Amino acid sequence: MRGIMLQGTASNVGKSAVATALCRIFKQDGLKVTPFKSWNMALNSYVTKDGGEIGRAQGEQAMACGIEATVDMNPVLVKPKGDGEAQVIIQGKPWQDRKVGQNEEEYREVSLRAISQSLKIIKDNYEVVVIEGAGSPAEINLRDGDMANMKTAHLADVPVLLVADIDRGGALASVVGTMMLLTPEERDRVAGFIFNKFRGDLSILEPGLRIVEERTGKPVVGVIPYVRGLNLAAEDGVVLEDFKKKSRGSVKSDGEINIVVINLPHISNFTDFDALKEEPGVNLEYIKSPEEIGSPDAIIIPGSKNSVADLLYLNETGFARAVFQAAEEGIPVAGICGGFQMLGKELYDPLKTESSHGTVPGLGLLDTVTSFYPEKQTCQVEAQVEGLADLLPSLKGQVVFGYEIHMGQTRLLEGLQPAFLIQKRSGDSVSTADGAVGNKGFILGTYLHGIFDNYNFRKSFLNYLYKRKGLSSNHNNIFTFHDRMNQTYDRLAGVVRENLDMEAFYKIMGE
Repeated sequence: MRGIMLQGTASNVGKSAVATALCRIFKQDGLKVTPFKSWNMALNSYVTKDGGEIGRAQGEQAMACGIEATVDMNPVLVKPKGDGEAQVIIQGKPWQDRKVGQNEEEYREVSLRAISQSLKIIKDNYEVVVIEGAGSPAEINLRDGDMANMKTAHLADVPVLLVADIDRGGALASVVGTMMLLTPEERDRVAGFIFNKFRGDLSILEPGLRIVEERTGKPVVGVIPYVRGLNLAAEDGVVLEDFKKKSRGSVKSDGEINIVVINLPHISNFTDFDALKEEPGVNLEYIKSPEEIGSPDAIIIPGSKNSVADLLYLNETGFARAVFQAAEEGIPVAGICGGFQMLGKELYDPLKTESSHGTVPGLGLLDTVTSFYPEKQTCQVEAQVEGLADLLPSLKGQVVFGYEIHMGQTRLLEGLQPAFLIQKRSGDSVSTADGAVGNKGFILGTYLHGIFDNYNFRKSFLNYLYKRKGLSSNHNNIFTFHDRMNQTYDRLAGVVRENLDMEAFYKIMGE
């Protein structure tokens, strides 16, 4: 198999971004290329065309390759649920919920079989594969159970490049230390190093790079500069800590719309709001306490990997009371997936499918009841706007696209209108109600992830907020999700190509 594997000296060093850039570079160079990540732990996931669930980054990397994402691009996905428990997704479908150490032998056997099967399919259908590791290959206490790094490199028989984040400091030492902790066979597989997120004078760094090469006997094949403004999907909630919060006491610019997203303990698919974050005039903040709500123009309760536990969190912290009060004052409230479930009257979970807490009362802002079942709904969907058109008339008859990832099913009580009517689910024609619109004020709930990626929906929603604030709409940023992402892939590929020794890179791959 021709390809390359990117492993990191740590988590969050930028492996996904570099892998995405290489996917686009190989596509530009006329190669039939695919991404691959054998084992992935992620809060943000992506739904394939046939209804499989994989890591969000692999879905976007497939877009960078110009191909449709498949479950073989990420055969093992682990989604944390809290309390040391996680849901394991094997080749796109839920396998089981397990705690660390539980059924370890069976878990490894099933996972490795899926990884090997998916690698064979990848090998049979593509010319080049860009493989991404997870965390660090040098966690020696975890080496026996590590299926994401050197074991995958061995199965695919591809060379490895180590990626280090030089912006955080200690990158030179981390590269040398990682090499020292690898076995001789693993060190032989490492073909070189990439230093990522560099800002500064390269001439000052170069003596250090030469020392790294002397100590390890491996070349530095690139130093990639820090690239601002990338809108690549994040896989991990840790990136929320990097969001710079603006002071509530600062003077707001004229026309600015302030939207707050509640940063739930089990938040998932927070990439739903990336398009809002990029809108000129929109100030989007993730908040962790009810005191931070203030007087926003809208409140969003995002998706959750554990809706029941996060609903209890809202009650315990005072968030529930603050959101209810804001809604009473007429502030629009929107709930996506788990957030939609929490807006209802009750979350009914007698089998404790969602959590160990069982059935709990909801926030009571929508007349709905959600029941949890073991089966998981994962689909790409096409839907027509229904009841939501009463709040946003410009959406009347409009079609939106999104995807579903949820365990529960929500029933609307008498008199409540659905927000959307799903017309296609994973390509099949259906006629299924989705979401709900409140009878009083702007209360919206929906299972549709990616709803704000739809230009027509985003425009209508923001225009509504401007009008409610008594301001003229500042919404003139016309872009679709795919246009936005393709611009990002091309920009990132250009930066990486310019700062990577591509001749040496192709030689490493055996080209």
